[in-house]
Amino acid sequence: MQSAPGTAAGRTGGKWWPLAAVTLGNFLLLVDVTIVNTALPRIADGLHASFTSLQWVMDIYALALAALLMVAGSAADLFGRRRLYVAGLTLFALASLACGLAPDAGLLVAARAVQGVGAAAMFATNTPLLMAAYQGRDRGVAFGVWGGTSGAAAAIGPVLGGVLTEYADWRAIFLVNLPLTAVAVWITLRWVRESHGDLARPRTNSVTTNSVKRNPAALIDWPGAASFTACAGALTYGLMRGGEQGWTERGTLVSLVGAALALLVFLVVERRVRRPLLDLGLLRRPSFAVLMAAALLLQAAAFPYLTFVGLWVQNVLGLSPVQAGLAVTPMALMSLLVGALGGRHLQRVAPQLPVGVGLLLVGAGALLQYALLGDGAGWAALVPGLAVSGLGIGTAMPVLVSAALGAAPPQRAGMASGAVNTFRQLGYALGIALLGTVFADALHGLGPGASREAVGAGYVTGLTHIMLISGVVALAAGLLVLAVVRRGGDDADRAGQAGGGDRGAGADGAAGAASARAGAAAGV
Repeated sequence: MQSAPGTAAGRTGGKWWPLAAVTLGNFLLLVDVTIVNTALPRIADGLHASFTSLQWVMDIYALALAALLMVAGSAADLFGRRRLYVAGLTLFALASLACGLAPDAGLLVAARAVQGVGAAAMFATNTPLLMAAYQGRDRGVAFGVWGGTSGAAAAIGPVLGGVLTEYADWRAIFLVNLPLTAVAVWITLRWVRESHGDLARPRTNSVTTNSVKRNPAALIDWPGAASFTACAGALTYGLMRGGEQGWTERGTLVSLVGAALALLVFLVVERRVRRPLLDLGLLRRPSFAVLMAAALLLQAAAFPYLTFVGLWVQNVLGLSPVQAGLAVTPMALMSLLVGALGGRHLQRVAPQLPVGVGLLLVGAGALLQYALLGDGAGWAALVPGLAVSGLGIGTAMPVLVSAALGAAPPQRAGMASGAVNTFRQLGYALGIALLGTVFADALHGLGPGASREAVGAGYVTGLTHIMLISGVVALAAGLLVLAVVRRGGDDADRAGQAGGGDRGAGADGAAGAASARAGAAAGV
């Protein structure tokens, strides 16, 4: 007779199956952030996609992931982590199929957005599921494996995308998800037990409890989620449209004004709702606020420009997709190496040092690439800067999330973890949009008849501009962290934040801390 998940026989006979299910899903969602990079030129040729469409193919996935991550965590606590994880895997698989079959760029972008929704459900649930599945030493082993595979995803993504694009077709980078997600769903249903968070056990009076049982979704901050999503989407669209149509163009202005209004609505909602997605009181803590800014700026400065590097090495230097993937791996490999070997030791240092110094190294790496890249340069000119930036990422990432947890009260640990991951993904999305406008401006005026030398010069100009911006932003963020962030956060504010529960209490808070220690080296 087959043992049910969670029974003694089932748990003993399949001890590490929950880890396999969660790690596989996490690997897939992280790989799909970067696997598209090396396929972009082939996508452009196959779908006759514009540069802006290529930006959206990259950006919409990270944007949906960022916008829905916090609300997905609340929904998982309420309806069940395993249930939402399986739903996320299923949606991710269906969207991957739609991406692989997309006949035009518009449908590909739409399918990538749905992929991001599924990824948000997967990302929000994987660490709580591990916390529920393992205890003691097994928990440490589980998070170590989970974190290692997360870091590997950053290194493998561009190379895997290149291999599939070169030896199969660009559509294969999406279709490969189908059998893997099917395996993850089967393992999850067979071996992973269900768990819920504090939202499923509201500490209220009997009248409120009964009303919640009749309408459990009322516990989720839907107005906050809607206004945050509208703000992020309108801002990203406005940045892209401004680079393409001009900053005084009507559509650009409407988008940017709409983003500002949506942000205002979000702030008002979060001050009034009982269970906010983000307790705005946390942002009154200087250390926490600066760490949120650091999370956003680190992602914006360290990773988005690699998208445009991939276009340069293929469209100008003539590298194959596989070679293009290998050309940008020094950053990911160095980050993985430093995070794996030094992550445990970095946790013992005052958090402002690894985060701040890491950001300074990211900035130095970008500026080194700016200095070495010029007309006639080859891909090898990127290697020293990528290695230095990877050193910075490996130094900062393992500490960033745990530092944010340390800057928040213990009962807000889950909220803090969700917020810092949201800001990280939002930074990537906004970085693609903003740096893309700078890069596109450098290529403006290069028509179909432009010489190869002119095209190459335009690419190099665009890359050096965005590397300069990335370097300066990372340096400024690093100096800000070193000046403001302190170990243990802002103790003077703790008393004012101590009251009230949220979904970050208890196991969720521990899950955030464990995932921060084990998996933050994953990069994007």
